[in-house]
Formats: sequence, structure tokens, C-alpha cells
Amino acid sequence: MRILSFIASVLLLLTSLSFLHGAEWTYSGSTGQDYWSNKYPYCAGPFQSPIDITSDLLRFSPTLRPIEVRNYKLSSKEQLTLRNDGHSLQLSLPPTMYVSGLPNQFTATQLHLHWASSNWPTGSEHLVDSRQFAAELHIVHYNSDKYPDINTAIDKSDGLAVLGVLIKIGDFNPVYEQILRFINGAKYKNFEVRVPGFNIRELLPARLDEFYRYDGSLTTPPCFPSVLWTVFRNHVTISHQQYLALATSLVASSVQDPEVNPLNNNFRKPQPIDSRVVLVSFKEGRGLHGILTVSPPFTRKRVVQQLLAGDLADLADEGLHQLLPSGSQTLQAGKKKDPMSRQSVTLAKPKQQTKNPSLWKKSQTNCYVGKLGMAENTLCYTSLEQSISHQLKQSHLGNELVETLKDTIYPELNLKSYLDCKSDLALSTIRRILCRHPTDEALELDRSLAKALVNHKKTSVATKHEGSRTKQGGLSSAVPQKPLRQYHPHPWLLPMEWED
Repeated sequence: MRILSFIASVLLLLTSLSFLHGAEWTYSGSTGQDYWSNKYPYCAGPFQSPIDITSDLLRFSPTLRPIEVRNYKLSSKEQLTLRNDGHSLQLSLPPTMYVSGLPNQFTATQLHLHWASSNWPTGSEHLVDSRQFAAELHIVHYNSDKYPDINTAIDKSDGLAVLGVLIKIGDFNPVYEQILRFINGAKYKNFEVRVPGFNIRELLPARLDEFYRYDGSLTTPPCFPSVLWTVFRNHVTISHQQYLALATSLVASSVQDPEVNPLNNNFRKPQPIDSRVVLVSFKEGRGLHGILTVSPPFTRKRVVQQLLAGDLADLADEGLHQLLPSGSQTLQAGKKKDPMSRQSVTLAKPKQQTKNPSLWKKSQTNCYVGKLGMAENTLCYTSLEQSISHQLKQSHLGNELVETLKDTIYPELNLKSYLDCKSDLALSTIRRILCRHPTDEALELDRSLAKALVNHKKTSVATKHEGSRTKQGGLSSAVPQKPLRQYHPHPWLLPMEWED
């Protein structure tokens, strides 16, 4: 009865979202992921998932606790529903399952898989150092400490937690066979079959204390940035035959449809990093020598308090290095423009000032990303979208919903994630905080930031040159350097013209 009630609530949610945005989406074609934002604006917004978990993003966090799964061992008498929803193969989970070791208790709702095709087995959504795995398992949980069900939690900034398991082709996996042997019963879209319960824990890697942690989003529409991601460091394996069963047995279309569309390649491409870092619970292993330890929360809170309180002199003298965002060496100093951008904007002048004067004027009354506690409050994405959409319609600027949502929620998400140690503090967020101060004070710190940014760049280049030389018999040889990233860390934020 509980499962039927859960399915009914999910269907109700999907119905309401379809009413808000429009119904269908796919992974390719005219309704594919490149066009999701036409109906689902958050899909082009900040803090999206999946990402490429590269070594330069990693920060060791000694405070991360091992994931603890509770009641994952299900009785074979418990009946689960395996369903083809047209986008993935999804297995319902009972509400007795939950995980601890996170900021709140998160209750399980369902698991599903992402994969590629039979002749190209690279369908994981997350990449590790640009390496893509054959498939990926996601176990979805909602914050049951704060919300009564997934229906309520899905569009909240602290609503969901997902466990990600990377899957490689190798040895036969008897636990995954507990799902795959029923796959033909869910061949067509909306087909479902009953599956006896089994030990869900065995779908995960043996070690649950080694993982990557970051703030992200749903990887499918509506793409709400509401997910606390835990991607396990160690992969699991399935056999080639098991992978082929997954990649070739399912159809994305209904049985009544004249055209048969195979269900495969159901993975989203990696998304921009947006100043985020990836916390890791481990320090040993290949490529981890010299990994940075994340700065503690109290240090970050003090920096933001100084910005909010106006202790600009102290920051200018002592704390600027703590404000520099990741990838800051790619930002342009002086009067140079970012070659990847079509235009530039003057200092501390957001796009909304010129694009939407009425919204800009209204935002000036609270332009500074709230008080400190505001970053800890929950953002409700559906309500925010409806509110902004209403304002834009009144201003006859309804076609700017995507850009306005980006500009509105990025500083909020960045500040919250910064205080939680999972992001660097972006310059755009600093400017939003500073705009509550008198203009001359804000400009003073802005200039100091610009100088620190330039010095940081020079220091980084000098350090790299020094480290690139190895002395061999009095001679030195240069080691090839990894090229700097060529894209702006926040593609929608225009580069600044530093005025100093």
C-alpha cells in the first residue's frame, strides 16, 4: 500500500511539473539535452550534474563521515516494482531504507541506471579524470528530517542525496542479476514487473568510506540543483553479457507507438564546475600526493562575516587569498577581455541592470545575498521560478527566464556551498555581498581583489616555472605543463574590466 501511495505521489509530481514546463524530453534530437532548458530552465543553470571529477578539483576533508546504509537488506518476501519510465530502468525502494553519515537522515525512494550502447560501453554520467565508465547506478534519497516525501523535497536546495556507483565491465555480478533477470518484463515504456527484495547494500562497492562529495543537481529534467552527491571512489563490475542485456533489451517508446526507439545512451554530458570543489574522504592513492585540505568552516564563516559587517580593511590586508576563486588564473586582469566571451561589462555592473531595470532596482534593496543565516535557509526552486517568471511577464521580458534564474540563484548557491566547504567563493558572489556597502568602500576592496588576483596569477606562474625545471648535471629541462582551462568558470557571468 505504501509503495502504491509513493508511486501515485511521484506521478502527481510529474504531472504538475509537466503542466509547468511541458511534457516530453529525450537525450538526443530536438527534445534532447541540448534543448532541455527551453522547457526546464534550471537545466542551463548553475551547480548542474554530472561533472568530470578531475584531480585539480579535489580537496581532502577530514570531517567527512563514512556512509552508513540502514535496512538495505530486504526480505525476498518484499515486492519491489521494476519500471521502464522511458528514460531509465527504475526500481522502487521501501521507506524503511535510509542512509546516515550525512547532514540529515535521507530516506531511500528508488534506484535507476544510466548506460550507453551495445557497441560503445561508456555510459556513466560522472567521469573521473575524464575517464567514463560503462554504466552508473544512482540510489535516490530525500531529506526525511525536513520533508514528508520526495514530492516536497525534490525542488528544495537541501532536499535530495544520491549515491552514485560507477560500473565497469568485468566479472559477472550475481547481485545486479537480481534486477537484470527481470528486465524483459519492463521492455516497453511504462511497463513494470514485480521483483522480490534482495540485499541492496551489495549493489555498492565494499568500501563506503572512500567517496567524492559535491553539491549538484538532478541529471534529468527539471534539473533542480537540489542534490548532495556522493560518488564512490571504487567501482563495481558486471559482465559483458549483463551489460548487453541492459543496453539492448529496453525500448524508450510505448508498445502502441509505431516507431520503436531503443532505450540506450541515457546519460547526460558533464556540466560546468561553477567554482565548486569536490571533497574527498581519502588522501592516499594515485595522483593524490599534495592534495589540498579544505579550509575549515569557521574560517569561511569569518570571511563572509567580515564582508557583511564591512571589515574591508582587515580583508584587504589579511584575507584576500581566501576569497580567490578556483580557476582564477583564467580571469582577465587590466582591461583585457575574455576571448571566449562576446562582450564585457564594467566593474560591479550586473547584466540585469541593463537587461531588466525593474528587477535590478528591486534587487538593490537586498542585493547582498542575504544575512549569514540566509545561506543556511532552504531555496524552493519551483516557487522561485514562478515568482521570477511572473515578474518577467510584467516587464515583458519572459524570454529571459533562464538568464534571470542563473543570476538570481548562483550567488545564493555559491555562498551556501562555500560555507559548507564545497565551493570557492566566486567574485560575482563577493560583489553581491559588497553592493550593500558604500560605493567607495566596495570599490576599494574590489581594487584590492584585482591586485591580489594579479599577484596570485604571477605567483602561480612563477611557481610552475620553478617546478618545471629539473637539474641534471648543471643543466635544466622544462617539463611540459598542463594547459590552463580555456573556459570561464561561470560561462553566463560576463568577465569584468578591472579598473585600477
